[in-house]
This record gives sequence, C-alpha cells and structure tokens, in this order.
Amino acid sequence: MIVVYHLDNKITRIISERNETLSFNENNTIASSLMELAFQFPLSEIVWCNEDYKQFLNLEFIDNLFHHNKMMMSYSPNEVDFLGRKIGYVDESPFIKINKKVSYPTWQMSSVVGVIHASILLAIDKKIKCDWDFDYYLNSIAKVCMPLGLLCYSEPKLLLETEIRLISKSSDQILFRFVKQHYRTRWIFLLFLNLMIYEFKFPILALLCSFTYKNRNDNSINLDSIKVSSSLNVINSGTIDVIIPTIGRKEYLYNVLKDLSQQTHLPKNVIIVEQNPLIGSVSELDYLTSEDWPFVIKHTFTHQTGACNARNVALNQVESEWVFFADDDIRVTNSFTEAAFEFISQYKNKAVTFNCLREREKAISKEIFQWNTFGSGCSFVKSEIIKNISFDIKYEFGFAEDSDFGIQIRNTGNDVLFFPAPKILHLKAPVGGFRTKLNLAWDNEKIKPKPAPTVLLYKILHETNEQINGYRIILFFKYYSKQSIKNPIRYFFNFKKEWKQSLYWANKLTNRT
Repeated sequence: MIVVYHLDNKITRIISERNETLSFNENNTIASSLMELAFQFPLSEIVWCNEDYKQFLNLEFIDNLFHHNKMMMSYSPNEVDFLGRKIGYVDESPFIKINKKVSYPTWQMSSVVGVIHASILLAIDKKIKCDWDFDYYLNSIAKVCMPLGLLCYSEPKLLLETEIRLISKSSDQILFRFVKQHYRTRWIFLLFLNLMIYEFKFPILALLCSFTYKNRNDNSINLDSIKVSSSLNVINSGTIDVIIPTIGRKEYLYNVLKDLSQQTHLPKNVIIVEQNPLIGSVSELDYLTSEDWPFVIKHTFTHQTGACNARNVALNQVESEWVFFADDDIRVTNSFTEAAFEFISQYKNKAVTFNCLREREKAISKEIFQWNTFGSGCSFVKSEIIKNISFDIKYEFGFAEDSDFGIQIRNTGNDVLFFPAPKILHLKAPVGGFRTKLNLAWDNEKIKPKPAPTVLLYKILHETNEQINGYRIILFFKYYSKQSIKNPIRYFFNFKKEWKQSLYWANKLTNRT
C-alpha cells in the first residue's frame, strides 16, 4: 500500500508500505504522480489523503476491506460534492444523492480520501488525461470506468471521523466541462436550459468553453484483464428460497417450477403467493399437491391483488440464506442457480440482478457493473440485508416499486450489481399477471397526472430537487409528440397542470400505509 498526502492540488509527501518516505517530482500533478506510482508498484493499492484529514485516515480498514482490485473508494465528509448539486440536472441515476452514513455506490469521487488499485490506473494510462485538478481526475476515472466494471463507492469507514462540513468548490465552468466530456453533447444545452429556468443564470461562457473539450468515453479502455477474486465471505450454507407472486398463469408457473425442480443446486423452499380478486374463487394450482417436488412449496392464496403485497407476504416466509426474486413467466437452464452462485462467490456481493431478456432481445451490457435499479423478478439477495425492508405499498399497481426497493438495499450499505450471465428468459406471458386495469384514485380526474404519481413519488423520496427539475424538462419535450395538443403554448400550460396534478397525488401517496 502506498499513501499519497496532498494539499491544494500538490503532493506533500508519499509514504510506502514499509513506512518509508518516497521521493516525487514536485512539478507533477497529483494525477501524474499517481500514474508513476502505479508503474513502480503495479501490485499495490494507492491511497490518497488530504493533509487536513491525515489524523483521521483509517488505514486498517483499507487493509481489511478493499477486498478486490476492481474497486475505487473515496469519501467526502462535505455535504456538497465536487461537482455540486447542479449535476442532478443531467443525471437522474441513484448515484447522485449519496447516503453519507453507509457504503454507497457512486461515481462521485473525492480528493479528501480514497483508494484505487494500481492496475486500474495502468489500464487507463494515456486514455484519461492526468488533469491538474485532482478532484476532476478522480471523478472522470469513476464516471468513465463505472459502466466498464469498476466498482465505485463512497465509503465513510475510510475516515475515523466523518463530521459533515459545508464546503464546495464547484463552478459552472467545471460542471459544463465535465458534462461535455462524460455525457452526450445535448446535455450541455439541457444543463444551460435548466440553469436559465430554475436558477435564472446564463452561463454563456461556461457553455462555449465546454466545446473545446473532447468526450472521454473511450471505447479503447478495457478492464477485463483485471480479474476479480473477493476476499469476503457471503455464501455459507448456500440455501435459497424462491419467491413467486402469480395471478392467472397456471401453465407458465408450472414450467417455472419444472425448471426449478431440475436445478443442479435445488432451492430449499419455493414460496408462491397466488392472487385472484374474485370472491369465492379458489386456487387453480392443483399440481402443487398432485405432483411431487424436490423442495418445499409454501403456497398462499389471497383475494388481495398487487405485486408489492404479494412479495411482502412471501418475504415474511423466507427461511434460507438467500432469496431468488422470480417472476411466474420466466425460464432458466438446469445450471442457473449453480452458475449464479459461482458469480456471486467471485464478487461476494449480497444483491445481484441477472440479465432477464425476451427471445432475441439484445443485452444491455456484457459487463458486470453497478446497476441503477433492481429487478424484482430476476434477482438474488442475501436474506440478512432485507430483513428490515419491504416493497413499499405506496407503489402498488403503479411504477417504480423495483427502483424503490433497490434504493432501500443501497441504504443498508449494500450494492446492487448487474450480472449479464447466467441469463433468464422472460416470456412476457400474454395472459394473467398484473394487467387488469384498476380504477386508480386519479383516473376519474378531468386533468390526468403526468408523470404517473408513483413515478413522481419515487423521485420526491429518493432524488434531489435538481434531478426532479431536470426530469421535468426532459418529460416536457418527450411527451409533446405523444399527446394530442400540438399548439406549443397550449401544451405548455396543459403540461403544467398535469405535473401539478401528479405532484398532488404523489404527496397524497406519501401518507398511504
């Protein structure tokens, strides 16, 4: 382990693993010096720490919990991060509003304290410029490499004391430059528009200067040579329960059970919550008792519909170390569970979502990376991390319950990874499921809410004001071509009414239990 101390974008000293002081070129940027250290010590973790925080640096934590090389951790005790709150205007991912109390996935890095393995720096050598501003350089590495499989975290345990301080050094010029170099070009115009509308600012110079910078999303960067072999232990007994909510899909569910019964790694329990809203109706799943199954089937029949409630009922019956959140219209190969645990044992992550695609549907990525949502029909989660969380009933019959559950997992200090394999085939059954059109409270309103109130509810609960306002601008443009009012002025005023209506119902949903 090499520790680099710095102040005001200049290195003050470098300490080796043997506690020896190493020489360095005082004229180099911090980024350039880190790259030189990576070549000198290619098997080492490289730690950076601001001199003002050196007495709080927790080197013991880094020794114990920097558990594989494809990671990047940092922490800023400041309430406002390097790029400031305005980055929310162009990025609506869950990686913007950081929970500073727990280990939290984010590409927003800090020069206060952090650690990266030398092999990552060597992989990006000459592909990401060694910027003079160290904060900018760190954020650039994480933003470019996170989709390529680099796991990036805000980690409070890097410091022994994490008192929050209100410090920010971001500027509009830095922000526009960062957006130009790490997002599509259209986002700098949308950022400018947001700043005009919501903050009455006209940063023309920052906008124009951003055109002098090239985008850094370089397809030549490849991190595949950096193998992951985590030193953590997350699989003990390896037992797993499968939870499946179902409604009106008898044959499809039967095929799912058959697939599960042929697994090389069998589940302990399959927990089925069958729903039928018709009073007097009974279960149609006769095969649950008429056939022999190599696992215990826990069957609940209820007249209460809703995927959130059904999954919560199932979660209360979980006994095993792991939970497989499954849908009633999927197909998996015989080795699916075994292969899934092999990948989990490599990364040692406690929540993973698998590639769940229709026939001939194209995969979103071939990389294992930090997922921005959660798949409630295609995920493995360690039971211990979801004992105190549940699917929020406020989202019942709406949208965003998956994303909300993912945020709850992240707020426990756990990440959600996307695994491209083993794959799950999603049949998208044309019958059954939660397709029944319900008369929601806002359906009878003359002015229909836009967006769906549950979508806005999620944003109110889990996103910043800037993210919500940025989403509002995007929705305004996207929705125009999909509705009937073609007069721009009439459309503008109608959209304001629909947004206000959605906000009204979203606020009402916050009081729902």
